[in-house]
Amino acid sequence: MTLDSSAPDYRARILAEQADAERRLASLSRRFTAIVEGSEFTTDDDEHDPEGSTIAFERAQVSALLADARRDVEELTAALARVDAGTYGTCIRCGRSIADVRLDALPAVRTCIECSG
Repeated sequence: MTLDSSAPDYRARILAEQADAERRLASLSRRFTAIVEGSEFTTDDDEHDPEGSTIAFERAQVSALLADARRDVEELTAALARVDAGTYGTCIRCGRSIADVRLDALPAVRTCIECSG
């Protein structure tokens, strides 16, 4: 099945995914800032607190989620560029078409299922 790379449904899907990723990025940025600001004025020994996770763990966890969200935004931006260039839906490794079901599941994907391994 050949993909029409100018199809508006793919552009709309990518834009929707990108907007979600940007909202997640903004939310995580606020959360990270709140964790950092909240830990500045406390003298609690978070490493030995028997109650739940440590502040350092929370900060590291949110930091990793932030990196994922940034990567998602970048990948979706690159997917939009491929739509504009007419190469969206073409595997960057073998040059064959990427199955529509794969693009539906992973809108920023660059490789076909055969080349993804």
